[in-house]
Amino acid sequence: MVQRRVEKGLLEPLAQKERERSRFSRARMPPQERRVRVTQTAVTLDASGRAYMAFAVDVRRGTEWHENDLVGCGYTQTGALFVKRGDEYRPAEILLGKDVDVAPNVCTPAKARS
Repeated sequence: MVQRRVEKGLLEPLAQKERERSRFSRARMPPQERRVRVTQTAVTLDASGRAYMAFAVDVRRGTEWHENDLVGCGYTQTGALFVKRGDEYRPAEILLGKDVDVAPNVCTPAKARS
């Protein structure tokens, strides 16, 4: 479910945005191919008790695959996607040019109770 959500909700719009850019742009060329990997086998609960699963997006440039070009998480109930930028998570819409703020307390597991 998370893999399909990342493909439809993030990678397809990102590829569309890249197709619309000027061929004279100085921005880095888009990758030739992307693939999504869900990096967890079971859901994790954050501090608010919401279930999420971590994912990574690998890219192919030329003949080589580069792992973890993007990392983030997807919430299983809402379908919300977040990507990691530095040490912080932001809504995935940041990759599509939207101005979004840091999303506190997402994609981090709840502390174990002693």
